[in-house]
Amino acid sequence: MSNEKYYVTGNTAEGFVNFLPTNVRNFNHVFILKHPSNKLKTAIIKEVIRRLDSNYKLEILCSALSDNYLDGVIIRKKSIAFIIDNIASSELSGAIEIDLELFLNHSVKPDVSDYLSSYQEYTHKAYNNFKTGLTIHDDLENIYIREMDFKKADKAADQFIQHLLQHVSKQTRTSNTCHRLFGTNTADGIVNIVSELIQPLKRRYYLKGRAGTGKSHFMKKVMRACRSYGFDIELYHCSFDPNSIDMVLIRELDFCIFDSTDPHEFMPERKEDEIIDLYEETVTPGTDEKYEEEIQHITLNYKSYLKKGMSNLKKAGEYVEKMEVQFEFTNHDVHSITTFILNQVK
Repeated sequence: MSNEKYYVTGNTAEGFVNFLPTNVRNFNHVFILKHPSNKLKTAIIKEVIRRLDSNYKLEILCSALSDNYLDGVIIRKKSIAFIIDNIASSELSGAIEIDLELFLNHSVKPDVSDYLSSYQEYTHKAYNNFKTGLTIHDDLENIYIREMDFKKADKAADQFIQHLLQHVSKQTRTSNTCHRLFGTNTADGIVNIVSELIQPLKRRYYLKGRAGTGKSHFMKKVMRACRSYGFDIELYHCSFDPNSIDMVLIRELDFCIFDSTDPHEFMPERKEDEIIDLYEETVTPGTDEKYEEEIQHITLNYKSYLKKGMSNLKKAGEYVEKMEVQFEFTNHDVHSITTFILNQVK
């Protein structure tokens, strides 16, 4: 079946963020795979996916560590999730922890405390650099905010909402919002899965603009309007500043609108795709040229801290891999553990 992929965790200027609870609200069972090896937990999740793929539509949770790992898999039709212990929280309903060490025949558990400490040290450095970069980025936003016509911005959002919902009936149920990310900062670099997310949708809007030109505000207004109509919403947060929004996706409307600027800039691929350019519509003409030197200086400055943060994450990822080689398990271990877990939900 066609599966969905997205992130519920991210490495941001506010540190590690975890939106898992909104995606498994009131689930019957959330199985938490407990073990220090991300490689083992990922192998089990992949085996669960392999066995269930032909019977259910699955939601695959990508990892903020790197592309080598997964955070979990959700079987929404059965109200069941399998997740790694790193992203578990007290908010989860139906949580069942499974200690994977009980299934492994090892006489000595490896000591990875030094590797773990180094991983945490470099990850913390990355968060500090991202935070500094975001503070500098605020100066860039202020340039455009000074030149913004907020009445035009609100009018553009209102007109878009009217166009989007003009032939749509209100639903007689309460809207549910799942908070997610369509990418994040990892040891592999800045990654996103925008193309995969928007591929099946017919109504795709590419939101253009500059820092501070109201892209996130525009999408929050769209989200609130759709929520008032009772539609379920997938709200994708910015992996740099998680208080900002990068995408609103509503499957019942076959619709999404997303921030299509650097570092996730895309251009329309189909004739039905549309661009909304808030810089052109709401900012004083000539602003880019007027503040060219200042914009260039601020941009280079904040991106230098992003680059430092990404370098820190890459180093942190090296310690993750050093940890992983300390653990041993076999394909038989993965098979038997997966069989045990799936037997619990038959």
